[in-house]
Amino acid sequence: MAKNNKSRPIKPSKLSVYLYIPNIIGYTRVLMNCYAFAMCFSNKWLFCALYFISFVCDGIDGWAARKFNQVSTFGAVLDMVTDRISTACLLVILSQVYRPGMVFLSLLALDIGSHWLQMYSTFLLGKASHKDVKDSTNWLFKAYYGNRMFMAYCCVACEVLYISLFLLAQNETEKKLMDVLKASITEGSLVSVLVVLSLFGWAIKQLVNIIQIKTASDVCVLHDINKKERP
Repeated sequence: MAKNNKSRPIKPSKLSVYLYIPNIIGYTRVLMNCYAFAMCFSNKWLFCALYFISFVCDGIDGWAARKFNQVSTFGAVLDMVTDRISTACLLVILSQVYRPGMVFLSLLALDIGSHWLQMYSTFLLGKASHKDVKDSTNWLFKAYYGNRMFMAYCCVACEVLYISLFLLAQNETEKKLMDVLKASITEGSLVSVLVVLSLFGWAIKQLVNIIQIKTASDVCVLHDINKKERP
């Protein structure tokens, strides 16, 4: 009998997974965000630059994972947790400089809740990625996760809007959100233009988050129904 000369794939060590290139990028993002938020009021422009660079690195680490065949569950979780926490921190800051602050806290709850439910429903369905929504009947939901460029536009628009609103708050005193939005539309400055251009993508992302909550909740409910129907 001929021997099988095919070499078995080498199992990576735990340390090597932690040291995957995309995961190192992820650690860098965490440190960058920590420093950015530590000095967000003392140097707003540097904060915004660091925050946006960290956000851009979100796409770079995904590319690196595919390029170097270093896709990992830990990396995917690190990526999502970093995204959610950094956005949450910025929304908390905005809730303190604008009124009504509940607007931003509601957006925070929507963002965290929708992604957590989507991840949990993905686990229940046995899917490898929370972006696998091919079986969804909602066209916008499928378009968002199915078209990488469209999803990137909505995510960038959302973060640009929050960063722009932070820059428009000239000091730490409370301002009325609608007054700032109205003034930014008529002002014509670069930051004001960014606010206007990003509003559409931001609105789409919030709508997708609402759809995400509904579809993920349906999966959880159907899982309970099917479980009770089993003998």
